[in-house]
Amino acid sequence: MKILQKLSHYRFSRYFKLLFVIVDVVLLNIATILSALARFGSLDKLLSKEERTVSLLAILIWVALLLQNDSNRSIRVEPIESILVRTIKKLIIHAALISIFVVYLKYTDISRLRLVSFYLIFFALLMISRYLSMKLLKYIRAQGYNFKTFIVVGANLSGEKIRKILAKDLTYGYRFLGFFDENIDDEIVDPKSVLGGFDAIREFVIEKKVDEMYVALHIDNIEVINELTRICEQNMVRIKFIPDFQLYTKSSKVEVAFYENTPVLMFRTEPLEFPVNRLLKKVFDICFSIVVILLIFPWLFPIIMLIIKIESPGPVFFKQERSGRDNRSFMCFKFRSMYVNGLAHRKQAEKGDSRITKFGAFIRKTSIDELPQFFNVLWGDMSIVGPRPHMVNLAKEYSDLINNYLVRQYAKPGITGWAQVNGFRGETKVLSDMENRVEYDIWYIENWSLLLDIKIIIKTIINIFKGEENAY
Repeated sequence: MKILQKLSHYRFSRYFKLLFVIVDVVLLNIATILSALARFGSLDKLLSKEERTVSLLAILIWVALLLQNDSNRSIRVEPIESILVRTIKKLIIHAALISIFVVYLKYTDISRLRLVSFYLIFFALLMISRYLSMKLLKYIRAQGYNFKTFIVVGANLSGEKIRKILAKDLTYGYRFLGFFDENIDDEIVDPKSVLGGFDAIREFVIEKKVDEMYVALHIDNIEVINELTRICEQNMVRIKFIPDFQLYTKSSKVEVAFYENTPVLMFRTEPLEFPVNRLLKKVFDICFSIVVILLIFPWLFPIIMLIIKIESPGPVFFKQERSGRDNRSFMCFKFRSMYVNGLAHRKQAEKGDSRITKFGAFIRKTSIDELPQFFNVLWGDMSIVGPRPHMVNLAKEYSDLINNYLVRQYAKPGITGWAQVNGFRGETKVLSDMENRVEYDIWYIENWSLLLDIKIIIKTIINIFKGEENAY
């Protein structure tokens, strides 16, 4: 424990980036050796010129990826899931670049199976090292070492929120000392945790050697904020501001961009606004759709078409104008599941709807009626995953009733979506049904990733076999 106490006085986070790179390079070389042993049974082939060149490139590319902004940042409250996603992204980029080099340089002697083994082993070693380092840091912090002390200026809702986040788990390495404010909201903040007003801050900061100050004050207190900044800078205290975004938006995520030196606040992050992410999603949509069309359509389509035509007169396909990305309308295709009727474009399907045919009830329950929309995906009107497209008149109606309804139109509509796999599909009987659906759709837009799309597709397939209560 004496060793931990002595080490706790050092700020190892300053050297974390360098240490992180060194450990990763060591793990990369271990993965290279283990993959060679697994593939060849010896290390002889690693001595060839081609293998040595690829190994050197692997090291240089990984170091370059790590030295990018935020690639190896140390965040005390970061969950392991976030680290996992970030690591997978880096590995995919690394593998793609190595593959390009191998193909371009025509390295025919490089074993593709050895490379696959390398990435599997490297990924496993990386995650084990990340997990163990987090466990070690949590243990050290739980013993009361390597912590940072902080105070919150602003005994209000925003101040209490940041206190709860940082102080809820000792393993995060933060120790809350108290609030400072002139006005106290007894319903939000415990009065006993308020140590004084603004005038008491300077003396307290000097006496207690505070590490960080979180300011949760309204911009009206600009003179006080400027004085707090001076106090922190004169006493080597890191000051951080908690702006009350809820004054402008209910969004849980915001993004700050800089136009030259001017910060601009945006209500939400939109990963699909980045060209690389859009291209990735587009390629995935096209490849997935082609696979489905080639493997399923040739044998399933004729059967469905025949049954639809036998059961009731009318066209095989049902086409309807629906709202798409940027609120532009497009023609959406489905297998016809109802008798031909005059209300199809104005009225939603209801439970026990007499317009639905017997076979129509089956294909709606199993979502088979949506299969023609894979052609909509190929034509670029839809995506595999996204907010479900609504009838144009329905979209107009709800955009007047729900303020943020049209935010869901920022993304291409999907055959399936985050709202659907979470139970919000089918008829919207009351306004709250659509509000919940919109909330899930917006969350999807703000948190998109290719892994999330794959997760939604898997959940959709599971739900199809399980059956869904709201599918009618």
